[in-house]
Parts: sequence; structure tokens; C-alpha cells
Amino acid sequence: MKEKKKKEIFPTAVEDAQAAELYVPTPQTLSPSYRLAYKDTDFLLKDDLRPVRLQIELLKPELILKEHKIESTIIIFGSARIPEPEVAQKQLAEAEAPAREEPADEMLARKAKILRRIAANSKYYDDARRLSYLISQANKASHNFKFVVVTGGGPGIMEAANRGAHEAGAESIGLNIVLPFEQKPNDYITPELCFQFHYFAIRKMHFLIRAEALVVFPGGFGTLDELFETLTLIQTRKISPIPVLIFGREYWERIINFNALVEEGTISPEDVNLFQYVETAEEAWGIILKASNNS
Repeated sequence: MKEKKKKEIFPTAVEDAQAAELYVPTPQTLSPSYRLAYKDTDFLLKDDLRPVRLQIELLKPELILKEHKIESTIIIFGSARIPEPEVAQKQLAEAEAPAREEPADEMLARKAKILRRIAANSKYYDDARRLSYLISQANKASHNFKFVVVTGGGPGIMEAANRGAHEAGAESIGLNIVLPFEQKPNDYITPELCFQFHYFAIRKMHFLIRAEALVVFPGGFGTLDELFETLTLIQTRKISPIPVLIFGREYWERIINFNALVEEGTISPEDVNLFQYVETAEEAWGIILKASNNS
């Protein structure tokens, strides 16, 4: 039996907004003060309305994710500057050609050196793509879709993760952030699950609200921010423990000396147990799956 829709007593916000457009132009109705508050962009963008904008930015993705019945996510984070191996090798070849011709040019030599490191790290693009494929394929095969991959929505490692889910025929989420330079979502995010944020804090909340694990690939400030934010929240028991998998020990031990933090007394010896290193997509997926089965 079809459920009878409840009759609305009051007009909806949409109906009132449409009715408000029927005004007769007068000095009074043309005044900015006469605009409906929720249709007044100038008003909503005032500094005093920041708390309202924070709330709206929290609510919009929350409601959409609930509509899509997404309850559990796996965060895959990493550098936007690590492309797929073919692209990395092409960039390196283009940089090395003039560097060979002008070996005395320090700037060209330095650029080539950095691109050699990026080319070496481009293997992680394939690893992120593979891991996301394994996660998405397993969930699709079980008709469960328990875990949905979520990334920062940009290029590089994030693109690889969204791409892996796309290749498995599964949905994935991208949480983009407005930046002062040109950027766009990668092409592999499920369009209905592609979000744009103004506030970093709200974006980071949405990364963790449904997170069942965090996998951190080599990256820079943004990746470090997400890693340490999560470790801090687990350490201080602000969130329940989740697997924090650091992909690529060789890279990360060059970047962060966790043992030095223990030796300096700034973290406890047991704090290094809040995360673990992994080297393959299969190893990472196995740990996530085991943690899920034990929860």
C-alpha cells in the first residue's frame, strides 16, 4: 500500500522564494533589506554570518551522504604532485634534456633531481589505484558497499584512488577545497559525491565522520596535516581508534623520525603503535578487512 504523503501546512521555502519574485517594483521592494534572508547572497557572505556558513557547509555533505546511504568510508590521502608513472617519466625526460645541454645551470639540475624523485615515487600512484580497486571490488562483489573510498578530490594520489574505484564500477567521494590557484576535481569522482569546501576544518570533519581507516601515501603539508590530525584525535581519545596505515616506509622514515619524538619525550613509546607501515595494496586491504571483521 502506497504511503500517503503528509500534507504541508506551511508553504515550503521554495514556494515562498518563488512567490517573493512576484513583487511590484517600488523603492521599498527594491531595497536590499526586502530580500528574503536565505536568498540574499550579500547578507549570507557577511563576516557575522560565518557561524551560519559553517553549519551549512557541515550539513550539505552530511545530508547528501545520508541520502546515498553511505555509512563507512576509507580515506586515501597523498600528494597531488605525484602523477601516474607514464606522466612522471615524460616530465623527467623533458627536464633532463636541457639539463644535459646546460649542466652548469643549477636551477635546471635541481628541477631534474626533484623530478627523478617524483618519478621514483610515481609507483605509489599505481599502489593507490590498486588499493582502491581492491576495496571497491570486494564491496561490490558482496553487494554490501560497506566501504566507500574518499579522497581530497584532487590530482595525483587522490586521482589514483578515485580512479581505482571507478574502474571497479563503484562510487567514490571527493572532498575538494577552494584554493587561491586553479584546481578542479579529478575526473573519476562520482559526480553526485563530489563536494567543494570553503573551511578546512569542516572538510576534515567529513573525512573522519564515517572513516573506518586512513591510508596515507607519500605527500606534503596537506597529507601530513591529515595524518597528524587523525593521530592526535586517536591519541587524545576524541575518536575511536581506526587503522592508520602509512604507505611506503622508505619515504616516510626520511620525512618523519617518530622514534626521535619518543626519545625526546614528546610522545609516549606506545604512541608509535597508533599506526603501521604497509608496502603493498594487498597488505593494506588485508589489515583493513581484518579490523572490520574484528569490530
